[in-house]
This record gives sequence, C-alpha cells and structure tokens, in this order.
Amino acid sequence: MTAWFFFALYIAALFICLPKIFAKAGRPAWQGLVPFYNLYVWNKILGKPWYWLILLLVPGVNLLMLIIYNVNTSIALGKRTLKEHMIMVVVPWVELPNLAFNEKYKWVGPIPMGSHKRNMLGQWGDAILFAVIVATAFRTFTFEAFTIPTESMEKSLLVGDYLFVSKLSYGPRLPMTPVTFPFTHHTLPLTTNTPSFTNWFELPYMRLPGFGTPQRGDAVVFNFPEGDTVVANYQNMSYYQLARMCGRENLLERDRVVFTMPDGRQGSAPTGGILIRPVDKQENYIKRCVGVSGDTVQVIDGLVHINGKPEPLVATGQYQYNFTIKDGFNKKVLKDQYDITTTDVVEDNSTANMPLTQQKAVALKNFGNVTGMAREDKPKGYYGAKDFWPIFPNDPRYDWSEDNFGPLWVPKAGATITLTDMNLPLYRRAITVYEHNTLEVKDGAIWINGQQTNTYTFQQDYYWMMGDNRHRSQDARFWGFVPYDHVVGKAVLVWLTADPEKGGFPMGIRWKRLFSRVR
Repeated sequence: MTAWFFFALYIAALFICLPKIFAKAGRPAWQGLVPFYNLYVWNKILGKPWYWLILLLVPGVNLLMLIIYNVNTSIALGKRTLKEHMIMVVVPWVELPNLAFNEKYKWVGPIPMGSHKRNMLGQWGDAILFAVIVATAFRTFTFEAFTIPTESMEKSLLVGDYLFVSKLSYGPRLPMTPVTFPFTHHTLPLTTNTPSFTNWFELPYMRLPGFGTPQRGDAVVFNFPEGDTVVANYQNMSYYQLARMCGRENLLERDRVVFTMPDGRQGSAPTGGILIRPVDKQENYIKRCVGVSGDTVQVIDGLVHINGKPEPLVATGQYQYNFTIKDGFNKKVLKDQYDITTTDVVEDNSTANMPLTQQKAVALKNFGNVTGMAREDKPKGYYGAKDFWPIFPNDPRYDWSEDNFGPLWVPKAGATITLTDMNLPLYRRAITVYEHNTLEVKDGAIWINGQQTNTYTFQQDYYWMMGDNRHRSQDARFWGFVPYDHVVGKAVLVWLTADPEKGGFPMGIRWKRLFSRVR
C-alpha cells in the first residue's frame, strides 16, 4: 500500500509539473494536461526517437522508461551531476516540483548524443540502459530462454537443452513485481538466498491476449504452485512436503533438521530461514499439460485416463523399469548405442532399474544377461500410515499413488461445485491460496470469507501437468493443480543443447537436436 501511495504521489506531481516544464521548454502549458499527447510532447522536447513512446506504454517496462525520462528532464533543466540524477530517481515527486516551479532552473535542453560535453561513460551508460530495457520488453512479452535442469521430461526434453518459450502462445503475463534486477528470476547472481526483486511495489495479475490457452499435449512452462514459500537452504524441495516430513515448526527454526525423502534416503540441512516469493518469482517448472480445466484425470496402472479415455504416454516418454540380471549392464553400450543416461542406472549383482522409453525397454529385455523385466507400478495404498502421504491431496483418506491416482476433476473458471468434508482437501488450496479467500470449518460447516456455504465457484482455469519421465518427475500428482495465473508460456524450440555426460558445451553438443521443435 505504501508503494502505491508514492506511485500515486509521483503521477500527481507529474501531472501538475509537466505544464510548467513544457512552458520552460517553449511549448504551450496546456499540452502538459492532455493525456498521452503530453507523453508525445515530453518525448519530443527531450529529443528522443519516436519508438521510445512504444516502450513508455508497455506495462512494467514503462516504470524504467519513466526513470529515464525523469533523469533526462533533470539534465535538460541544467542538473548534470550524478548526485542530482540520483535525487530525481529516488524522490521524483519532490524533485519534479522543484525543477518546475523554481525559477532558477532554466531550460537548456538535452545533451545531444555525441556531444563533447557528454563523456564516453555517459554515452555507453545510455546505450546499455536502453538495450536492457528493450531486451527486458522482448523477454517479457514475446520469447524467453529457459534451460532444462532435471530429467523429469526425458526423453522428450533432455538435461542440457536450452529452449525458447513463447509468451505469445497463451498471452504475455504482465510483470507482477516489476522492480527487479535485470535478467534474473528470483535470486541475485552469485548468491543463493538474496532476492533479486522487491515486493514493496506489486501489480495485480493481468494477461494480454494470446493465441490460445494451454492444450493437452503442450509442453508448458509455469511457476511452481507450491513455490510461494521456500526453505532457504533446501530450495529443491517443496516447503510443504518438507513440513509434512519433519514438522512445520522445525522449518521455522534455523537449526539443522533431519527428514526422510520420498525415495527413502535421509536428508539433513540447516533451514537458513524461510523465503516468501510472489507468483511471478516462484521457481520455473516445465511439464506436459495432461488435463485442461473441466477434465477428469485418472491414472490406472501408470496410464493416464482423461474423461474415462486412455491417453498413451508420448513415444519419447519414460517409465521406470526393474530388471533381474545375471551380471551388470555395459554402461558404455547403454550410452553409445541406446542413448540411455548412465547416471540414471541403479544396479547391483542381480537387479537393475532405470527409466526407459517403451521401445528401449523392449530392446533391453532381449539382452542375454536379462532374466526378467517389469515396469514399476505402485498400487493404491502403497503409502501406508507410516509414511507422510506424499501424493496429492496429502490426506490419509486418499490412498492414491503415482501409478494409480484419482479420478480427480480439474477446476474450471465459472464452474460451481458442492463442497464436502471429503472433497475439501482437493480444492482447499485453490480456494484459499490461488484465489485468495479465507476458509474455515466450524462445527462441520464450511465458511468462506465469513459466509457459511456448501458451494464454491472457481474464478480461474486450472491445469494438470505431468512429466514425460513418469517415475522421475515431481509433478501435479504430488502438489496438485496449476492455476492459469501461474502459466508462463509454451516451449516451442530447442535452440542449443549439450550432453553433460559428454562434457557439456561445446564437446557434448547434440547436433541433431539443434533448432528442433518441442513436441
């Protein structure tokens, strides 16, 4: 609220001061009172090219442009020192009236580019700042580069793939935390916990028109829904999952906590405190859109069913396979002839397991040292009372597993459901966290925003996202729905890729995958 107060104060100061500043520049004062036309005049008297006006009208980017215009106005009124420019940046609502109404400040005009009065550092500074603004606008509203850090989408997308993600496919989402260090997501370079943004100035969620909405089969980049809260020193796991494993009260301390991970391993780490992140600064994930709003999703023996119909895994998708063997696999053969990531292979003298496409699983089954093979399939009830219920909705009344899950209805904007004690765990987070309502259960009755009710109408669409590497993916089966306001864009192109097992870039470049479409 404080940030909005100062922003409103600045806009008021600008509206009051522009007529006086225009008069000092030899323009009619009334031009400063005409919305949008005053921006054109302001741009003209400062000697800026016409296309700067486009950036001045782009939400988020225009905040940076206003800073540039303010500083250039200060220069044109005779203030040329760095200290004077910083005052304009920090308190423009004070400095603008000072420049406009103090008669000692006369219009001397902007310093032309190339002028001998402008040193080389200043010229380069202007050029770099403008380049940053243009690049920021491009990556915010058109395309942005992302990388694949984990194997959750193999073999569709590989570790070491660099992607172009289209913001235009679903409509560019306007920045919600526009005050941020350029070209960073949520953390400053060379740090692990230092935020690269400030949330003292936040904008409401808005999305410009796009070419469509997420469809089944799309590879979608989105902000991790459970990434609103993060354990500072253990950011690769969901805070909520950690809280279920070791107790929420333990995570609020800076002591070392010990917990059991889903695969049974013991983990230990000092928490380092808790970080809170707004939606657009939550970790970026990429998964396959399996179910859209209004769909009913069910997984039966590892096979996804949508609205009662089976949806086979894409040909490049993988399941976990368990082998009984007479001796170990030759990992060089697995890598060179079958392109199997050898770090994924876990084996001892008589057993081995690894994620494989169906085609590669059939090929390995015929190896001479293989005596048996079975695809992993965890039945319902796999996680007993002794476990921490890792599968969504993380409630012991739902005995679902990764391979046998649902059925579950995916919320749709405008749809109304009847709330019960049984389905409340499925939709509570959507109602409270994603749609910002209060919800209480008192004496068996449900209260939303202080009103007793047994129904709820959803305000936005939701999606069901899963990794193509079915048994190596932390996806919707573990943390639930992806709200539309968390959707970033659609992965469309692999522009660079390098195999980390072959040394990465440049030795491990996967030449055949360069500039390939994401399918």
